[in-house]
Amino acid sequence: MAKKPNKGNKDGYGSALNKALAVMEYITAHPQAIGLPDLTAKIGLPRQSLYRILRQLEDEGLLIRDSANDRFSVGPRLSRLAIAALFSENHNMPARVALQDTVNRIGESCNIGVLDGLQFLYLDRVETEEALRFHLDAGTRVPAHCTSGGKVLLAYLPDQVRGDLIRSVKLKKYTETTITDPDKLEAELAQIRDRGYSSNDEEFVRGVVGAAVPVLDSKRRVIAAIACHAPSARTSLEKLESLIPTISKTARALGRYWA
Repeated sequence: MAKKPNKGNKDGYGSALNKALAVMEYITAHPQAIGLPDLTAKIGLPRQSLYRILRQLEDEGLLIRDSANDRFSVGPRLSRLAIAALFSENHNMPARVALQDTVNRIGESCNIGVLDGLQFLYLDRVETEEALRFHLDAGTRVPAHCTSGGKVLLAYLPDQVRGDLIRSVKLKKYTETTITDPDKLEAELAQIRDRGYSSNDEEFVRGVVGAAVPVLDSKRRVIAAIACHAPSARTSLEKLESLIPTISKTARALGRYWA
C-alpha cells in the first residue's frame, strides 16, 4: 500500500520523490491496471499533479499506460529494479546462499525464479554435484504451464488474471504429460493452491521431474518460487515431494528477509 501521508505537509506527501514513491507503491500493490480517477481518490493528490507524476514515471519506463483505457500498471524498468534488488549480493541474505544451503541438504539442483507472462524466469540457480543433471543457467526462460516453478506462481495469481493469461495463447505440448487444456490446467492449479506446492511429472522434458514452493512476503503475497528438479533415473517425483518441507523452510527464510 502507499505510504501514509505526512500531516505536516500541505498535500500530505512532501517531496516529489515521496509522491512518486506513493504512486508506485499503490500501483504495485493493486492487482490490476488502475486509472487516474481511482488513483486520485485513493492517494489524495491533486489530479493535475498526479497525472504529471504518472507521465514522468511512464517516460522512464517505471509504469506503462494502456492507451485504450488510460490505465496504468507496473512497467518493465520497475520490474527489473525490483528483481535486481531482491537478488543483489548487497543484501542481508543473498538468494544464492539460501539456495546453496538447500542443495547441500537435499542433494538436488535448486533454482529461484519469477513469472514473466507465461514464462518462468530463472533468477538464480545452484547445481547439484551429481554427474547426472539437467543444466539450465540463470536468465533461462522456461514455459510456466509445464514446469513446477511456473505452475506454482500461476496458481497464486488472481483468478481473472490467471484465467486470461493461460487462455491468451495456445499452450504448447512438450511431452505426453504436458497439460494443454486451459480447464484442466485450472483444475491442476486449484489443487496446487490447496496443498501449497506444485510438481512436474516430466511435463517439460522427458526424464526430468520437479517440485516447487512459493516465496511469500509478510503480507502473504507471492513474490517468487523455489524449485528443485532431478532426472527420474536417479529419483522419483514422490521423493522430490518428500523434500518440500526443507524447500519450504528456505522459502520462508527468504520471505522474512525480503519482507
